[in-house]
Amino acid sequence: MAIGLKGVILAGGTGSRLHPLTQITNKHLLPIYDRPMISWAIEALVNAGVTDLMLVTGGTHAGEFFRLLGNGHEHGVERLFYAYQEKPGGIAEALGLAERFGRGGPLCVMLADNVVEQSLKPAVDNFGAQGRGARILLAKIDEPEHLQHLGVPELQDGRVTNIVEKPSDPPSDFAVTGIYFYD
Repeated sequence: MAIGLKGVILAGGTGSRLHPLTQITNKHLLPIYDRPMISWAIEALVNAGVTDLMLVTGGTHAGEFFRLLGNGHEHGVERLFYAYQEKPGGIAEALGLAERFGRGGPLCVMLADNVVEQSLKPAVDNFGAQGRGARILLAKIDEPEHLQHLGVPELQDGRVTNIVEKPSDPPSDFAVTGIYFYD
């Protein structure tokens, strides 16, 4: 594992596609099977050895995350920090709120609406072994019609050169998962 790898979980957004449920709570607090959606993202990172986390959220329900997670110890988190995004401003703005938290070391950024079926440990280990640079996790999608609703990478020699959002003609068979690593 990359020494000192910290995790940032982005749990903002309005969740408009889940309206009216998101009128009363943040979408990342909605249940998936037996626990809130945010728990799945935290569990994936903790099981991969990432236990210093920052949760970035916003809106009127931000306090509910603190009520649910507290200091994070109950979820295997060593240190849990919170950042508040004043208004929806996208991933880049949310990540900017974590700048001081992540300064000086490697970072794994994960969108909170991910439910990861496999361990992130191999990806964490591979990122640590590469020494420097970034890494983006992709998922192979066999049905091209599903790619038209996702971020799809353009690939050249196994490297991501561009990401096309919701393409009518997907440039590859892969989808961006919302899990990113930065040195």
